[in-house]
Amino acid sequence: MKIMPSDKKGLIESALGKKECDLAIENANILNLFTGEIYKGDVGIYDGFISHIRENIDRKIVEDRIKAKKYYDAKGKYLIPGLIDAHIHIESTMMTPTNFAEAVIPHGTTTVVTDPHEIANVCGIEGVKYMVDNSKDLPMRQFVLAPSCVPSVPGKENTGAEFKKEDIEELLKLERVIGLGEVMDFLGVINNDKRMVDILNLFEEKDLFIQGHAPYLSGRDLSAYMCAGPTTDHESRSSREARDKMRVGMYVDARDSSISKNVEDIVNGVKDFRYLDYLTLCTDDKEAADILENGHMNEVVVSAIKAGINSIDAIRSATLNIAREINIRNLGAIAPGYVADMLIVDSLETIKPEAVFFKGELVAENGKLKKDIEKKKFDIENINTVYINDICEDDFKIKAPIKNGMIKTNIIKYESLKSASTDFVVEELPVKDGYLDISHDSDLKYVIIINRHKGFETKGYGVVRDFGTNKGAIASTISHDSHNLTITYDDPKNAFIVAKDLIETGGGISCAKDGKFIEHLELPIAGLLSKKPCKELAQEAEKMKEALRGLGLIDIKNPLLRIATLALIVIPKAKMSDLGMIDVLNQQIKSLFVE
Repeated sequence: MKIMPSDKKGLIESALGKKECDLAIENANILNLFTGEIYKGDVGIYDGFISHIRENIDRKIVEDRIKAKKYYDAKGKYLIPGLIDAHIHIESTMMTPTNFAEAVIPHGTTTVVTDPHEIANVCGIEGVKYMVDNSKDLPMRQFVLAPSCVPSVPGKENTGAEFKKEDIEELLKLERVIGLGEVMDFLGVINNDKRMVDILNLFEEKDLFIQGHAPYLSGRDLSAYMCAGPTTDHESRSSREARDKMRVGMYVDARDSSISKNVEDIVNGVKDFRYLDYLTLCTDDKEAADILENGHMNEVVVSAIKAGINSIDAIRSATLNIAREINIRNLGAIAPGYVADMLIVDSLETIKPEAVFFKGELVAENGKLKKDIEKKKFDIENINTVYINDICEDDFKIKAPIKNGMIKTNIIKYESLKSASTDFVVEELPVKDGYLDISHDSDLKYVIIINRHKGFETKGYGVVRDFGTNKGAIASTISHDSHNLTITYDDPKNAFIVAKDLIETGGGISCAKDGKFIEHLELPIAGLLSKKPCKELAQEAEKMKEALRGLGLIDIKNPLLRIATLALIVIPKAKMSDLGMIDVLNQQIKSLFVE
């Protein structure tokens, strides 16, 4: 697939010097990602595409100056391609696509590959259409993937929609939809589940990009997943995992998100490979404050460099490698016929853009947006999607099959405060007056997931150890990927307070302790997104983080989305849904009490 110019004849004439360029960037040290060279030269741009490069490799002028309507002096600094994010859910930034664009463009991100399955699980096809419409006519490129797994694992959670083959076919008609979103039901894929087979065949027949999701897969399971069609993975967490996947021709989207930092381990595993064509970089989930303080894809590139990879290889992993991964033939490099997305940077090690060009237009300079972005309004932004009625404090008590005594209980245990990985352990817990009682142990918390979508009244109950809080309740409508209402709590009174708060406000994150409401972060669009720009959202998020630290989440750099990982039933091994506790690897609903 190519991004086509609107005036190809004019582009060719511009390349020949017969037609004036719209812009020429002069006196640049150009990074050539085909050869790994850096050489001095000028770049001519016509109709948003690079038409010609006037090289000065021998420091001798061999051609006349590029004729252009405008000139931009790079002053001997590096000219590199615009950065691409191989895998992101814009919803996880809690910003609308428009506000997200405002935040990341000054950091040099000119293209993202976004999978809107978060909002799709809440609002169905209308949610995906909203993300497409909201990202229209921006000074950056937001390629959209059709969500493959809504819900993430059928029969193990209830969400606001269920996408079948025909629904996904409808999404392919939308502009900028270039492929299939991460295929999270990896067990369904390798076991030839009919739903997954039908969806994958649809995209293979059309020769479209298929994004993968293959945590911990190796050996025959990895081979089966590759044979099924997905070509990428962003869930590699170890050096070994990255090596295994790159060796079978899988693109490894090394991830540095606000939750998971995997780039260092992945780079350590593959940096000695002779070819790094299949190493790519992504953010996956990155929140507003993190973008504001640290950057976006430029920070991920720097992480890869610090981990020991050559700076040119790191930049290539965030540009040309990704363009090839998603099958776009004229993106991610500085060459004739390629899209004129480029950055001027002072250093290839720090990647702080002094100028950002998108389709040949200067859109940001010295960290400031140079182009106004129109803020459109949409009806979906004003719908309260938390459909929960008739809830009371007693709903948060966990009824046991005995009146009093001790009972063996399956408990979800976190690996550590820095990890989203969990497993099941069995412990004996007391029962008082017919209800489970954890008041003796501050490391234990009750968990409830309440379905918040139309047509469901399901509730799943569990107990979690080492979640991180020592008191109080946290509630969130950001609960990957079902985005039901998830609450961890020490007693029913606190749980009832935060549940009521999010039902009334339309969603977000809320906390309470000692029977009193403390703080909330309002996310009224689908219970996932704020209407506010990055800076305002970051300030509100910081207040929420401080409140969460007051509940004990002190040693977690970003406590905001700790709770969201509990409902992530596609990440091993023990998770929660509105149907109960989920044994991820066996795809089974697990009983709370041991028989």
